[in-house]
Amino acid sequence: MKSKKIFIAVDTNKISKAKKIIKETQTNRIKIGYKFGLEFILSKNGRNFISKLKNKITFIDIKAKDIPNTMKSAINSLKDLKINYLTVHISSGLEALREVKKVSGKIRIVGVSTLTSLDNKNLKEIGYSKSVKNLIIHQSKLAQKAKLDAIVCSPNEVKYVRKFFKKEIITPGVRFSKNKQDQKRTMHPSKIKSDWLVCGRIITKKR
Repeated sequence: MKSKKIFIAVDTNKISKAKKIIKETQTNRIKIGYKFGLEFILSKNGRNFISKLKNKITFIDIKAKDIPNTMKSAINSLKDLKINYLTVHISSGLEALREVKKVSGKIRIVGVSTLTSLDNKNLKEIGYSKSVKNLIIHQSKLAQKAKLDAIVCSPNEVKYVRKFFKKEIITPGVRFSKNKQDQKRTMHPSKIKSDWLVCGRIITKKR
């Protein structure tokens, strides 16, 4: 854990709770960033709060997925926040990913592969013929081809992603116990070989 970098998921729509999470997780022992998802960004004052954050690594997790022009416009609309990382679904397609990269500027574009809440059974339900492993290998190649800056995958697939994607790997699905909650592909942090861990409820649930 000491060598890891951690994004702390600020999973709330309340400014007061977000402030508390940030205040109580300050440390010089490891590199910390803060991940804000749709719940916070779509809240009444979420965007304004993020715009005023100083000297923090900010990760905006909107998981954009749309036609190329809409995705490009969405990224442009977020540039005033001066964020560091932003997620898009790799399944948006190569053209959309390339269009996003063209306008991203200093924002690091993070490709989301297959959500940690899905397993092989779920993929079949929504029409995929590939297994989780093979689908994520395919997505890794696409992310590399689109020259994305980072990729999100579960801890289980890091070793496969490393073979095809040469930049940062970010992993949610971090669990200290066998209680996976709504995640299906999880791992203890001591066994994860990614660049960044994403930790939410295991750190913030008591705050």
